[in-house]
Amino acid sequence: MLASILIIIFSLLLLVYWFRYTCLLVLRANTEEGLAVRIATLNRLAFPNIQDQLKSEEGLALDPLHRALENDYRILRYLQRHGADMGVSSVEQKMLALDYSVMRIWYKVANKCGVPQARMALQEMSNIVAYFANQMGQRVADQVEI
Repeated sequence: MLASILIIIFSLLLLVYWFRYTCLLVLRANTEEGLAVRIATLNRLAFPNIQDQLKSEEGLALDPLHRALENDYRILRYLQRHGADMGVSSVEQKMLALDYSVMRIWYKVANKCGVPQARMALQEMSNIVAYFANQMGQRVADQVEI
């Protein structure tokens, strides 16, 4: 009985580790930053500025940045679902959407406790938003080339 419980716990920990590692690999592989910035400019998204602020400023109020990221994420997901030929979601996109939800919860918990991991959660959330903007930019660029 104890061995079964330990195996289940260890398996769940490995699953969580695999999920986090895979999400981080997908975000690192997102290389074309120019497309994401162009989509952000065209749609008046704030995530490029938020990423710059998170990298440079220390005593930063995080809640306004969180609200702006939530708005950017909502807009991009809407455009992704309702745009022409953009309704198809890959496994990577579904995993990153789930990771965004996890980071949203982690941010709320970490921000209430006053730990610096809230800043890291916002950074990852902004990277996920940048990923979705980049994917949208790639799809638009592919349609324009045709």
